[in-house]
Amino acid sequence: MEKAKGASDKLAERKARLLELHKQRQEARTQNHQEVVAEDARKKLPSNWEARKRQAEWLLADEKARADAKAAGKDYERLQLLQVSAIDAERIEKKKIRKDNPDLGFSTYEAQTARQYNRLVKNMPPRDMAKYEKQKAELGDAFYGGPHTTIHLQTKDTPSAINNMVKDLEQQIDRRKKYSRRRIYNDDADVDFINERNSKFNKKLDRFYGEHTAEIKQNLERGTAI
Repeated sequence: MEKAKGASDKLAERKARLLELHKQRQEARTQNHQEVVAEDARKKLPSNWEARKRQAEWLLADEKARADAKAAGKDYERLQLLQVSAIDAERIEKKKIRKDNPDLGFSTYEAQTARQYNRLVKNMPPRDMAKYEKQKAELGDAFYGGPHTTIHLQTKDTPSAINNMVKDLEQQIDRRKKYSRRRIYNDDADVDFINERNSKFNKKLDRFYGEHTAEIKQNLERGTAI
Protein backbone atom coordinates (compact mmCIF):
# COMPACT_ATOMS: atom_id res chain seq x y z
CA MET A 1 0.00 0.00 0.00
CA GLU A 2 2.79 2.41 0.89
CA LYS A 3 4.51 1.78 -2.47
CA ALA A 4 1.26 2.36 -4.36
CA LYS A 5 0.62 5.53 -2.36
CA GLY A 6 4.16 6.79 -3.07
CA ALA A 7 3.75 6.13 -6.79
CA SER A 8 0.41 7.95 -6.90
CA ASP A 9 1.91 10.95 -5.06
CA LYS A 10 4.79 11.14 -7.55
CA LEU A 11 2.32 10.88 -10.43
CA ALA A 12 0.20 13.67 -8.98
CA GLU A 13 3.30 15.81 -8.44
CA ARG A 14 4.40 15.28 -12.05
CA LYS A 15 0.91 16.15 -13.31
CA ALA A 16 0.99 19.33 -11.26
CA ARG A 17 4.38 20.28 -12.69
CA LEU A 18 3.17 19.56 -16.22
CA LEU A 19 0.12 21.73 -15.65
CA GLU A 20 2.31 24.52 -14.32
CA LEU A 21 4.68 24.24 -17.31
CA HIS A 22 1.68 24.22 -19.66
CA LYS A 23 0.31 27.31 -17.93
CA GLN A 24 3.68 29.11 -18.24
CA ARG A 25 3.92 28.15 -21.90
CA GLN A 26 0.46 29.57 -22.56
CA GLU A 27 1.38 32.80 -20.76
CA ALA A 28 4.62 33.10 -22.76
CA ARG A 29 2.72 32.44 -26.00
CA THR A 30 0.15 35.12 -25.09
CA GLN A 31 2.83 37.67 -24.20
CA ASN A 32 4.75 36.87 -27.38
CA HIS A 33 1.61 37.38 -29.45
CA GLN A 34 0.96 40.71 -27.74
CA GLU A 35 4.51 41.84 -28.43
CA VAL A 36 4.18 40.85 -32.10
CA VAL A 37 0.93 42.78 -32.42
CA ALA A 38 2.46 45.81 -30.66
CA GLU A 39 5.57 45.67 -32.87
CA ASP A 40 3.42 45.47 -35.99
CA ALA A 41 1.41 48.47 -34.78
CA ARG A 42 4.62 50.44 -34.14
CA LYS A 43 5.89 49.68 -37.66
CA LYS A 44 2.69 51.11 -39.13
CA LEU A 45 3.17 54.40 -37.24
CA PRO A 46 5.04 57.36 -38.83
CA SER A 47 8.81 57.40 -38.46
CA ASN A 48 8.72 60.47 -36.20
CA TRP A 49 5.95 59.13 -33.98
CA GLU A 50 8.16 58.66 -30.93
CA ALA A 51 9.54 62.19 -31.17
CA ARG A 52 6.04 63.64 -31.61
CA LYS A 53 4.81 61.62 -28.65
CA ARG A 54 7.65 62.87 -26.41
CA GLN A 55 6.99 66.44 -27.54
CA ALA A 56 3.26 66.13 -26.81
CA GLU A 57 3.97 64.67 -23.36
CA TRP A 58 6.43 67.49 -22.64
CA LEU A 59 3.89 70.12 -23.71
CA LEU A 60 1.22 68.63 -21.47
CA ALA A 61 3.63 68.48 -18.51
CA ASP A 62 4.79 72.06 -19.20
CA GLU A 63 1.22 73.37 -19.35
CA LYS A 64 0.34 71.59 -16.10
CA ALA A 65 3.45 72.94 -14.32
CA ARG A 66 2.72 76.45 -15.63
CA ALA A 67 -0.87 76.25 -14.40
CA ASP A 68 0.25 74.98 -10.97
CA ALA A 69 2.78 77.81 -10.66
CA LYS A 70 0.14 80.38 -11.62
CA ALA A 71 -2.31 78.94 -9.07
CA ALA A 72 0.40 79.13 -6.38
CA GLY A 73 1.22 82.74 -7.34
CA LYS A 74 4.78 81.94 -8.45
CA ASP A 75 6.78 82.98 -11.49
CA TYR A 76 7.03 79.90 -13.71
CA GLU A 77 10.01 81.21 -15.74
CA ARG A 78 11.95 81.88 -12.53
CA LEU A 79 11.19 78.37 -11.26
CA GLN A 80 12.47 76.93 -14.54
CA LEU A 81 15.71 78.91 -14.32
CA LEU A 82 16.30 77.71 -10.77
CA GLN A 83 16.32 74.13 -12.05
CA VAL A 84 18.99 74.79 -14.70
CA SER A 85 22.54 73.91 -13.65
CA ALA A 86 25.51 76.17 -14.35
CA ILE A 87 26.86 73.77 -16.99
CA ASP A 88 23.52 73.66 -18.83
CA ALA A 89 23.17 77.44 -18.61
CA GLU A 90 26.62 77.89 -20.15
CA ARG A 91 25.79 75.42 -22.92
CA ILE A 92 22.52 77.21 -23.68
CA GLU A 93 24.28 80.58 -23.76
CA LYS A 94 26.94 79.30 -26.17
CA LYS A 95 24.25 77.83 -28.40
CA LYS A 96 22.44 81.19 -28.40
CA ILE A 97 25.65 83.00 -29.34
CA ARG A 98 26.29 80.59 -32.22
CA LYS A 99 22.72 81.11 -33.40
CA ASP A 100 23.00 84.90 -33.28
CA ASN A 101 26.44 84.92 -34.90
CA PRO A 102 26.76 81.75 -36.99
CA ASP A 103 30.13 80.92 -38.52
CA LEU A 104 29.25 80.09 -42.12
CA GLY A 105 32.87 79.85 -43.17
CA PHE A 106 34.68 82.05 -45.65
CA SER A 107 32.45 83.56 -48.33
CA THR A 108 33.99 86.90 -49.31
CA TYR A 109 36.70 89.17 -47.94
CA GLU A 110 34.06 91.85 -47.27
CA ALA A 111 32.00 89.44 -45.15
CA GLN A 112 35.12 88.30 -43.28
CA THR A 113 36.11 91.91 -42.54
CA ALA A 114 32.59 92.76 -41.36
CA ARG A 115 32.55 89.68 -39.14
CA GLN A 116 35.88 90.63 -37.53
CA TYR A 117 34.69 94.23 -37.08
CA ASN A 118 31.52 93.08 -35.29
CA ARG A 119 33.56 90.77 -33.05
CA LEU A 120 35.96 93.56 -32.09
CA VAL A 121 33.10 95.99 -31.42
CA LYS A 122 31.39 93.49 -29.11
CA ASN A 123 34.61 93.04 -27.14
CA MET A 124 35.07 96.77 -26.64
CA PRO A 125 34.49 98.06 -23.09
CA PRO A 126 31.62 100.51 -22.41
CA ARG A 127 32.29 104.11 -23.43
CA ASP A 128 33.59 106.33 -20.63
CA MET A 129 31.74 109.56 -21.42
CA ALA A 130 33.68 111.60 -18.85
CA LYS A 131 36.97 110.60 -20.46
CA TYR A 132 35.44 111.20 -23.89
CA GLU A 133 34.42 114.78 -23.07
CA LYS A 134 37.80 115.49 -21.43
CA GLN A 135 39.74 114.26 -24.47
CA LYS A 136 37.43 116.21 -26.76
CA ALA A 137 38.12 119.43 -24.81
CA GLU A 138 41.90 118.86 -24.79
CA LEU A 139 42.26 118.10 -28.52
CA GLY A 140 39.80 120.67 -29.83
CA ASP A 141 39.39 120.52 -33.61
CA ALA A 142 42.02 117.78 -33.86
CA PHE A 143 39.67 115.46 -31.98
CA TYR A 144 37.65 114.82 -35.15
CA GLY A 145 40.68 114.55 -37.40
CA GLY A 146 40.92 115.81 -40.97
CA PRO A 147 43.31 116.40 -43.86
CA HIS A 148 45.14 119.23 -42.04
CA THR A 149 45.14 117.89 -38.48
CA THR A 150 47.60 115.60 -36.74
CA ILE A 151 46.84 113.88 -33.47
CA HIS A 152 50.05 111.86 -33.39
CA LEU A 153 51.76 112.14 -29.98
CA GLN A 154 48.79 114.14 -28.69
CA THR A 155 47.10 111.03 -27.30
CA LYS A 156 48.55 108.26 -25.17
CA ASP A 157 47.26 104.71 -25.02
CA THR A 158 46.41 103.36 -21.60
CA PRO A 159 48.14 100.18 -20.31
CA SER A 160 44.79 98.36 -20.31
CA ALA A 161 44.25 99.21 -24.00
CA ILE A 162 47.76 97.96 -24.84
CA ASN A 163 47.15 94.75 -22.90
CA ASN A 164 43.87 94.19 -24.72
CA MET A 165 45.61 94.63 -28.08
CA VAL A 166 48.36 92.18 -27.12
CA LYS A 167 45.77 89.69 -25.88
CA ASP A 168 43.82 89.93 -29.15
CA LEU A 169 46.98 89.46 -31.23
CA GLU A 170 47.95 86.39 -29.19
CA GLN A 171 44.48 84.93 -29.72
CA GLN A 172 44.81 85.50 -33.48
CA ILE A 173 48.17 83.72 -33.49
CA ASP A 174 46.72 80.78 -31.55
CA ARG A 175 43.81 80.52 -33.99
CA ARG A 176 46.15 80.58 -36.99
CA LYS A 177 48.14 77.68 -35.54
CA LYS A 178 45.01 75.50 -35.57
CA TYR A 179 44.35 76.02 -39.27
CA SER A 180 46.45 75.43 -42.33
CA ARG A 181 45.82 75.61 -46.03
CA ARG A 182 44.59 72.27 -47.30
CA ARG A 183 46.63 70.89 -50.14
CA ILE A 184 44.60 68.89 -52.63
CA TYR A 185 47.58 67.00 -54.04
CA ASN A 186 50.76 65.67 -52.50
CA ASP A 187 53.68 66.37 -54.82
CA ASP A 188 55.61 63.34 -53.51
CA ALA A 189 52.71 60.89 -53.92
CA ASP A 190 52.44 58.52 -56.90
CA VAL A 191 50.11 59.78 -59.62
CA ASP A 192 47.69 56.96 -60.45
CA PHE A 193 44.75 59.02 -61.71
CA ILE A 194 43.84 61.09 -64.75
CA ASN A 195 41.44 63.59 -63.16
CA GLU A 196 39.80 64.51 -59.84
CA ARG A 197 36.92 62.07 -60.28
CA ASN A 198 39.27 59.20 -61.04
CA SER A 199 41.37 60.15 -57.98
CA LYS A 200 38.37 59.88 -55.67
CA PHE A 201 37.37 56.56 -57.22
CA ASN A 202 40.88 55.14 -56.72
CA LYS A 203 40.89 56.27 -53.08
CA LYS A 204 37.56 54.53 -52.52
CA LEU A 205 38.90 51.31 -54.06
CA ASP A 206 42.03 51.50 -51.92
CA ARG A 207 39.94 52.04 -48.78
CA PHE A 208 37.92 48.87 -49.35
CA TYR A 209 40.36 46.57 -51.15
CA GLY A 210 43.80 48.06 -50.48
CA GLU A 211 44.88 45.52 -47.87
CA HIS A 212 43.83 42.61 -50.11
CA THR A 213 45.54 43.88 -53.27
CA ALA A 214 48.72 45.35 -51.78
CA GLU A 215 50.85 42.33 -52.73
CA ILE A 216 49.47 42.22 -56.28
CA LYS A 217 50.17 45.93 -56.72
CA GLN A 218 53.76 45.51 -55.49
CA ASN A 219 54.33 42.60 -57.88
CA LEU A 220 53.01 44.66 -60.79
CA GLU A 221 55.29 47.56 -59.88
CA ARG A 222 58.34 45.23 -59.62
CA GLY A 223 57.36 43.41 -62.80
CA THR A 224 57.31 40.03 -61.06
CA ALA A 225 53.58 39.38 -61.40
CA ILE A 226 52.64 36.17 -63.15
